[in-house]
Amino acid sequence: MTRNQKIALGCGGAGCLGLIVVAVASGLLWYFYYRTAVTANRNYNFNYNRRANANANAADDDSTDSSSSSNSSSASADGLSEDEKHRLFQAAAITRDDELQRRVWSKLGLLEDDFSQGDKFTEFGVAHVPWLIRNYQWVGSMDTPEKARAYVDEHLPK
Repeated sequence: MTRNQKIALGCGGAGCLGLIVVAVASGLLWYFYYRTAVTANRNYNFNYNRRANANANAADDDSTDSSSSSNSSSASADGLSEDEKHRLFQAAAITRDDELQRRVWSKLGLLEDDFSQGDKFTEFGVAHVPWLIRNYQWVGSMDTPEKARAYVDEHLPK
């Protein structure tokens, strides 16, 4: 065997051994990452869903009680609950139609007299973020602008 053949055999063996080490390391990394991700997601979703349902029910109960006893901020003059307001707001945003968004914001009472965004709009926007987190499944169901527009057309008071 010549010197070049010995070198080629050694490099081939080392390259093959290196490839095996990389494949085993990649497999172990994937296994531990996948196992951790699945476990973490399962626990997170289970706990999160329980809290979201409890909070959503509590919010609905509060809005029903307060709207029947007084004219509070949880129900507008149109008689919409906070949940219905947030759904209309989100559906209008999903359509990406500026005119429709302005119409929804006006109906919800979020715009000032000169149609500018004021304190009411800011307060609603701050309250909208936790609502999005609690109602991610509903938001996910509005997966196209057409579905969102149909929702707004059906639920926006005339």
